[in-house]
Amino acid sequence: MALTYSVDPGDPDDSYLSFWRERHLCTLTTLRPDGTPHLVPVGVTYDPGTLLARIITNRTSAKARHVRAAGEAGAPVAVCQVDGRRWATLEGRAVVREEPEHVEEAVRRYAERYGRMPGPNPSRVAIEITLTRAMGRG
Repeated sequence: MALTYSVDPGDPDDSYLSFWRERHLCTLTTLRPDGTPHLVPVGVTYDPGTLLARIITNRTSAKARHVRAAGEAGAPVAVCQVDGRRWATLEGRAVVREEPEHVEEAVRRYAERYGRMPGPNPSRVAIEITLTRAMGRG
């Protein structure tokens, strides 16, 4: 019998959700214009109720540029975190949100998960990932 690490992103079990609430550095994988992966460390928040993961970043960052370059349909991306034998990956389509209410919500969630309010940044945007797949072992 094959092991499966598939998780319903809208209805994760308690251990998976708990793992996403702990303070962990994550990685975001986007695709460069030539199709090669670009992997960077980020802070990520996960909201299974809305099927969204959020990242705050500078509007001129490579990750924001890669997401924007994909157009209105969004960019295929993955975020991942690992702690020993526990790991979790969320996949979906990302868009860059510049509307103040979206950025403020992403900042609020970041502060809640990571225990600190990021400093002011007039160039801050939010990357919102509409989740289509989750996997891992929380």
